Amino acid sequence: MPDLIDDAHLEQTAVVANSAMNRDRRLPAYRRELGFDPVAWLAARPGPQRWLDVGCGSALALFEAAEHLPGNTRITGLDLVGYFRGTPKPGVELVTGSVLSWSPDSPIDLITSVHAIHYVGDKLAALTRMSSWLAPDGRLALNFDATSLRDANGGPLGRRFSTALRRNGFTYTSRTHRLTRTGHAIPAWSFSYLGADPLAGPNYTGQEAVSSHYASEGWEFESPRAHFERPPSANSRD
Repeated sequence: MPDLIDDAHLEQTAVVANSAMNRDRRLPAYRRELGFDPVAWLAARPGPQRWLDVGCGSALALFEAAEHLPGNTRITGLDLVGYFRGTPKPGVELVTGSVLSWSPDSPIDLITSVHAIHYVGDKLAALTRMSSWLAPDGRLALNFDATSLRDANGGPLGRRFSTALRRNGFTYTSRTHRLTRTGHAIPAWSFSYLGADPLAGPNYTGQEAVSSHYASEGWEFESPRAHFERPPSANSRD
């Protein structure tokens, strides 16, 4: 079994803060990687919409999206490194923080994440938190590598994890490495997080990534009301 570290130390490692990652991605990358157009999806829905992009990188795609969405659309970009570029636009909020500690102040209609969850330690906690932030008919769409979830001995969780995903309402396609769900819920996993390995090596993208290790027992599912907190204003800029 590899030497594992906790998430606080993981966030300080070079693999997580890797500046060679595609932080300057534009909207076509979102359509290609996620398999749908976030802007068209939001524009087709009635009423004010809120979009959260986890691991937004430079946020250039979010500034571009704001030009094509109604003015009452609220867009939040969350990134651990905070390497933001571009000219701020009304309705776009950029936050430097972790998906494991930051929380929104209201339900989210669309949550996306392009390759960012590969660098999170407790990936199941991230899935739980993001699912709990969704509006009742909200959508979660992200890139995910199921092989990065490992057991206490370093072996893949495999079918145990696939079964837990389905029973918690997620859809995962291994061929495209896309994970989705519709609607608010709080998944409850009977996998105990043991720590992360930042030296796991490249994943399917060819980039160095992080494996997450769990002790597994079974699974459960519940769907209580989400708790929202207003993010600290000191960590954001409009």
